Amino acid sequence: MTNATTYRTRWADMDPNGHMRHSAYADYAADQRLVLLAEWGYNIKEFARLRLGPILFREETVFLKEVHIGEEIRVDSRLRSVNDDGTRWSILHTIYKTDGRVAATVTVDGAWLDLDKRKLTTPPAELAESFRALPAYEAPVK
Repeated sequence: MTNATTYRTRWADMDPNGHMRHSAYADYAADQRLVLLAEWGYNIKEFARLRLGPILFREETVFLKEVHIGEEIRVDSRLRSVNDDGTRWSILHTIYKTDGRVAATVTVDGAWLDLDKRKLTTPPAELAESFRALPAYEAPVK
């Protein structure tokens, strides 16, 4: 399993100040989650078949270093938490610059939505297990 994806930033990611716009960080984190889900066998077609979708309750970005156009970034995903039945989860995405410095962190708290009932639901057991297999976030010791 790959819990990190490398991207090259694009013109469309930039703001008038010459660095990556705030919402592009969230876009890369979201794309990396989709990469993980697809690797686990849950691509867009499978979610449509299951009538299931991920939803977010909270998304928080902490900006640490500038990212510029054409830079290569690596987005890493770590599990912060998942409840016993897999219905709720939290992931920390760390966005690294090429030199290894952390450019930003994006923390998301989410759950699973039954697309027909429009209510929270329990995911398939295999999907919940895939989340549990994600490398765990370990808070730095101070």
